[in-house]
Amino acid sequence: MKKDIQIGGMTCAACSQRVEKAVSKLNGVSSAFVNLASEKLAVEFDENTASISDICKTVENAGYTCKVQAETANVVIPIEGMTCAACSQRVEKVLSKLEGVKQVSVNLATEKAAVEYDPEVVKLSAIKLSIEKAGYIPKTIENTDVDEDRQQKEKEIRAMKVRFIVAASFGLPLLYLAMVPMISWVSLPFPKFLEPMANPLLYALVQLFLVAPIIIAGRRFYTVGFRAILQKSPNMDSLIALGTSAALIYSLYSTYRISLGDVHMVHGLYFESAGIIITLIMLGKMLETISKGKTSNAIKKLMGLAPKTATILHDGQEIELPIDEVEIGNILLVKPGEKIPVDGVVIFGNTSVDESMLTGESIPVDKKLGDKVFAATINANGAIHIEAAKIGKDTALSQIIRLVEEAQGQKAPIAKLADVVSGYFVPAVSIIAVLAFVAWLLAGQPLSFALTKFVSILVIACPCALGLATPTAIMVGTGKGAEYGILIKGGEALELAHKINTIIFDKTGTITQGYPELTDIIPKGGIAPERLMQLAASAEKVSEHPLGAAIVRAAENKKIPLLPAENFAAIPGRGIEVTIDGNALLIGNKKLMEEKQIQLNELELQTDRLADEGKTPMFIAVDGNTAGILAVADVIKDNSKKAVSLLNEMGIEVVMITGDNKRTAQAIAKQVGISRVLAEVLPNDKSREVKKLQAEGRKVAMVGDGINDAPALAQADIGIAIGSGTDVAMESADIVLMKSDLTDVSTAIHLSRRTIRIIKQNLFWAFAYNTAGIPIAAGLLYLFGGPELSPMFAAAAMAMSSVSVVSNALRLTRFKPYI
Repeated sequence: MKKDIQIGGMTCAACSQRVEKAVSKLNGVSSAFVNLASEKLAVEFDENTASISDICKTVENAGYTCKVQAETANVVIPIEGMTCAACSQRVEKVLSKLEGVKQVSVNLATEKAAVEYDPEVVKLSAIKLSIEKAGYIPKTIENTDVDEDRQQKEKEIRAMKVRFIVAASFGLPLLYLAMVPMISWVSLPFPKFLEPMANPLLYALVQLFLVAPIIIAGRRFYTVGFRAILQKSPNMDSLIALGTSAALIYSLYSTYRISLGDVHMVHGLYFESAGIIITLIMLGKMLETISKGKTSNAIKKLMGLAPKTATILHDGQEIELPIDEVEIGNILLVKPGEKIPVDGVVIFGNTSVDESMLTGESIPVDKKLGDKVFAATINANGAIHIEAAKIGKDTALSQIIRLVEEAQGQKAPIAKLADVVSGYFVPAVSIIAVLAFVAWLLAGQPLSFALTKFVSILVIACPCALGLATPTAIMVGTGKGAEYGILIKGGEALELAHKINTIIFDKTGTITQGYPELTDIIPKGGIAPERLMQLAASAEKVSEHPLGAAIVRAAENKKIPLLPAENFAAIPGRGIEVTIDGNALLIGNKKLMEEKQIQLNELELQTDRLADEGKTPMFIAVDGNTAGILAVADVIKDNSKKAVSLLNEMGIEVVMITGDNKRTAQAIAKQVGISRVLAEVLPNDKSREVKKLQAEGRKVAMVGDGINDAPALAQADIGIAIGSGTDVAMESADIVLMKSDLTDVSTAIHLSRRTIRIIKQNLFWAFAYNTAGIPIAAGLLYLFGGPELSPMFAAAAMAMSSVSVVSNALRLTRFKPYI
């Protein structure tokens, strides 16, 4: 068993050695390592022989404090049966009360609960049981089969359609039967034997017969709604159940009075209100489910890309196996046109691979021996053998899917207001409905009038719109980002990005390529440029210096043959000395030339110009005479200038940070259009520079790619990592650019601005709808001589409010990058 234990009181290396020595002597402990910087003891032991308490006791006896790091597990549980924000609030509340549960976030749009818990305190089965007790159904956790998921959703939608058709088939005749006798100014056909005043009891019983199948089709509203009331957590279903039940009970009472001969009670029949309310809400729920399905299309596309089978080479035989049976180290054959089944390394063959699904880059990438390939990318033209390196959940595609799913499941801070309101919404609406009912009765209105107000208020109130306003937009926004190769790790990152007004770019590897290239050849004394490059490359071939490697690459690209080198000698801090083709060569800086008493003359003037351009000049002397200069520089990426220009157009200040000298830094900044430069900054000080800008009241994003950028990425309000960078940088970042294209920084911020705009629109209309709808349903307009709102129109408005919120979020699917 392995365990991390926090140790307190260690002040030096001797302390850590003492702890290691003491713990290692314990029976059953196989290894013990203390990290003084983090003050942690990593210990591996046989839990049948040694225990955590034994180890801690040993540490304490050595004179230090001991605290076991609590292990937490994270799980995402799909939940069936949540219909509104009150439902998701209920699940969060129930799970948060469980001992051992650290954090809970329930997303209504994805119908999933993200739970962080201590498995030693609470079991997953107990978490699921709590969800069941709350009135909802926890589904299987491990279900990444996109086809199965789609089939399940389609089955659900088909069942909803059937129920709606049943309800509509009986609801329309019911509506016709109830309304035609009331609109005497329009001559519509109506069966005489059902005339309400002539045959009131038959009229009432036919309506009862027509409403019964509708109630059966919509029985879920009642089972879920009343169960929620009994559990003291009423939701949207509770409002519908209460409102329609009140209409049904009063209608049944009226039917009973009619059977006793009270003909006038025919005006007290509200069967059509209950029936049409249920029918309209079923229609709204069906449309909402269809729309919500579209919000997760991006993640479904990603999951659908994964290949289902792989061809393994075993003893010279090609064996096709399900992808789940591939193991690390297997040798796989990938033919032209096939998807690469797992992440791996090319061990035979050459090809080009379409990686657009992973990076968004449309141009195929050449692959040769030793190159990495990734699952679900497409082998374009050559058969290759690859060795499986990462499989299943560890592949790049699976990691992207996980990141997107986690992002879609997280709540943005802007959603907190809606969550707070939703928690009080249903009880408040119920109280308002009762108060309106009593007030109208006290005002002298008949019971039937007060009842319609009661039903209308309960039905028009819509916590769904509030609950869906934020998560649907977050789902579409993060999914759209993934389509463009921009991985946004959470709703908070997506929201904060729209506030960014300052962006810091690391220079090396972010603005620049990250490796040197030959930029200038300045020959002297009649030597040809090609000959000068040949001599320099032949000499540097023996050297391992990165600047020399740039010259060698340039010569190889131009197909210039290299010559054998003799008598090679490296002169530290100066350059190299070597014999090529019988010529004595010196390659290095100005100090080397001065020490060897070689006259530079007019070449010295060139060095200032090259240095101003951010280039490193290297002098070449042949047989004691200067032969020219080769200049090398870490050149800017093709899209760096455009990226900076786009950000400036968006009103964002761009800052460059680098450890280089000011002269080089200013030269690079000038090329891309950056005016503010932070030069000669040590790696450990980058996060400090970020803090300084934040202290100026700025919202800062940091864009970097290296391990030394990780602290600054974590310190920034938003950390943006380049996809070609290190794993540490990508882990520290909030947003990852898979294409390593800096123009995607502006795309990410533009997407954030669009998403937040949609969320604000949704929240505004959701609040406005409920703020205006409830008073109107209560009869406010009628009080001042205006019209009154029928329960049926209230139901239609409620159904459409949720659909409109989801539809508004779906407008993000038309998002195009800011270019």
